[in-house]
Amino acid sequence: MACLYGLTHLLLLHLTLFPPTHALSPANSLIFALKTQATPHGLLPRASPTDKLPFYHNVTLTISLAVGSPPQRVTMVLDTGSELSWLHCKRSPDLNSVFDPASSRTYSPVPCSSLTCLTRTRDLPVPASCDPNKLCHTAISYADASSIEGNLASETISVGSSSRAGFLFGCMDSGQSSNKEEDSKTTGLMGMNRGSLSFVTQMGFSKFSYCISGFDSSGILLFGEGRDASFTWLKTLNYTPLVEMSIPLPYFDRGAYTVQLEGIKVSDKLLALPKSVFVPDHTGAGQTMIDSGTQFTFLLGPVYAALKNEFTRQTEGVLRALEDPNFVFEGAMDTCFLIDPNQRGLPGLPRVSLIFRGAEMSVSDERLLYRVPSATRGSDMVYCFTFGNSDLLGLEAFVIGHHHQQNKWMEFDLVKSRVGLADVRCDIASQWLGITS
Repeated sequence: MACLYGLTHLLLLHLTLFPPTHALSPANSLIFALKTQATPHGLLPRASPTDKLPFYHNVTLTISLAVGSPPQRVTMVLDTGSELSWLHCKRSPDLNSVFDPASSRTYSPVPCSSLTCLTRTRDLPVPASCDPNKLCHTAISYADASSIEGNLASETISVGSSSRAGFLFGCMDSGQSSNKEEDSKTTGLMGMNRGSLSFVTQMGFSKFSYCISGFDSSGILLFGEGRDASFTWLKTLNYTPLVEMSIPLPYFDRGAYTVQLEGIKVSDKLLALPKSVFVPDHTGAGQTMIDSGTQFTFLLGPVYAALKNEFTRQTEGVLRALEDPNFVFEGAMDTCFLIDPNQRGLPGLPRVSLIFRGAEMSVSDERLLYRVPSATRGSDMVYCFTFGNSDLLGLEAFVIGHHHQQNKWMEFDLVKSRVGLADVRCDIASQWLGITS
């Protein structure tokens, strides 16, 4: 599983979802308004009988929604890099937010003898097993060495005007996390990949999209087709096909949103790399995944080294390098610079473009450098290049994080097996769609 849950800071999106007004209809579109703000823990939007709801982000990508009967509010990390959704179900001094299955009349644990346990969990990284109570036991591990385990269960879950009874999820009662502070703020994780147990698959949505603002406090999350006339501007989307793998390979995640990276440019200079370095090998290692559960972008060693060298060359005389071989941010980002706090804004930087089959993702300006919290050298602040080295994390993959998806409309089409992207001012898109924050 590639998602770096707990290792990197995620974008905080507080989305409040409420019980249905009618049955689930995959053809319907659910539109949600985003707003960027530093939201203290516990201050979530109040209920509203509408499908256009406030959506807030700050540090981690989370959704607040109703689960169970009567509904309990839970907060889940939205993660396109994971399949099985799960909730913390055991109270502890370290957790402020948990789901209480004993308080829900629609909660039902899955016995380990059921076909659901025996067949539907086979594609998970660790297939389910039988616990001492003869319940379906599931465990999940992440790339940052954190893990969580508990029982598979079914419950009623609601998203705006859409509802699904018998939704399968993990009711987790133990785990080891690298980020206890983050765990205390969330009830669980919402898996959004292409697997049969993922949230988007179980809810029956054929398509979902999001636009994360990089300018101000507005943005959009959309479930469904979005065939309204006001969406005509989405004709500017460029699509890249999802890479399919028919046979299981040890290092290839078949549920991920895998695209084919074909090259990288710095300004107009294409890195001198053979296309073969971007193609998964016979073990499946080297796939390129679009992952909302990871903040930054990580590249395999040889590609990262080439990008680092070219970016450093083109910014010589513009940026002052941090001459500290022992400084590595987030365990994988070792290209860092010193910035005078008195200067106005960052200096002009060369654009970095990721070239996919049929589409291109350009990263520029402030999204190329990230200020490391509390890190200084004398009076200078420390900023690091927002691309990291996968090899330092032990990852056998390229991972495109959400930091580089800001101010881009990202569309995930499960029917046509493709990802669409376009440069969009998310605040303006919100106005086009009639959403006010």
